[in-house]
Amino acid sequence: MHPRWRVLPLLVLLAVGCDDGPKPPTPEQQAEGYYIKGSAEYLQGQFEAAITSFDTMKELSPNDPRLPAAYGEVYLSMGRLNEAVTHFEQALKLDPKRSTNWSRLGFIRSQLGKLDEAQSDLRKAIALYPKDFNALEQLGEIHLKRGEKDAAVKHFNLSAEASPDAARSILALRAVEVLTGDGRHAEALQLLQDWAAKGVRAPSLLTALGDEQVRAGQLASAAESYREAASGSPRDPTLWELVGEIYTKLDKPGDALAAYRESLRVKDRAVVHVALARLHLQRDERDAASEELGLALESVSGSDVRELTELADLLSAFNRKKDALRILSSLSAEEDHAKDVDLQLRTAKLAQELKDEATVRTVCDRIASGGTKLKKCP
Repeated sequence: MHPRWRVLPLLVLLAVGCDDGPKPPTPEQQAEGYYIKGSAEYLQGQFEAAITSFDTMKELSPNDPRLPAAYGEVYLSMGRLNEAVTHFEQALKLDPKRSTNWSRLGFIRSQLGKLDEAQSDLRKAIALYPKDFNALEQLGEIHLKRGEKDAAVKHFNLSAEASPDAARSILALRAVEVLTGDGRHAEALQLLQDWAAKGVRAPSLLTALGDEQVRAGQLASAAESYREAASGSPRDPTLWELVGEIYTKLDKPGDALAAYRESLRVKDRAVVHVALARLHLQRDERDAASEELGLALESVSGSDVRELTELADLLSAFNRKKDALRILSSLSAEEDHAKDVDLQLRTAKLAQELKDEATVRTVCDRIASGGTKLKKCP
């Protein structure tokens, strides 16, 4: 049997007569089989195989109007942009009313830096299909490259409104990023609230909403946003930690304790045990605080600056300042932290308090060698 016949078993069966026995597929049927085969290979990331299948299809049906776009999609995925442009241009000559081809051409030309041509292509795509969210997104990117931030926000929002649910939060956040990057936090907060009210409750969007609510001083609302985001992100311990921090500031220790416990259920981290210890100290529960200190020392990773500095502070609160200095001295001596002036000064001040003059000199020399001039160290 000719190898081409094996790519279309279903179509061959459909072409078989009941009494006459199997008949070979027609060239049209074979071409269709290779189109299906090439499309499947493209979707599986087998781009070279897809090109081979489309080449065979072209031999069988050289004028099939689907071929140029099929080649264009493969070359686009391979990053062969100039070849993709050529094929999408051919596709548009055959079918100038297909919005997807204009959209793809606009995207590619944008990547090639041909912004005027890209913008024209994308507008043609949207004129044919106003809900082409890919074209709307790419127009947003072009406006952003040109510094037209309001137009960029507008098109990212339009893209989000037209997009499938799975992509909506990503595109909405793209608009938010433009606003926050421009220092327009009040507008960003309003936009996030609008999207949340429309039912877009993805953890990433709710986290961004919580961040902006904190910035605006809306702590109770931020706690609720982070709480919902944490419930939708079962592998992220930091969101529950943020909830705990906010409830601590709001003087709701019971809620804060519960949130910190949820964070520990996700991942045992020293920084959360430190936060729990401080909360217990505020409530004059020294035994519970001491227990959390022990758990913090057991779970410390040994590489996180924030974790180690907060642990050092907690040790100082328990009058274990020598242990705290050992942590800070070790941390400040690491090459990655040599230029962290705040950390170096923190270490020097504690060393001075403990009358460890050798450590004070070492740290002050380190600060000076890093190029920072201080009137007094520490």
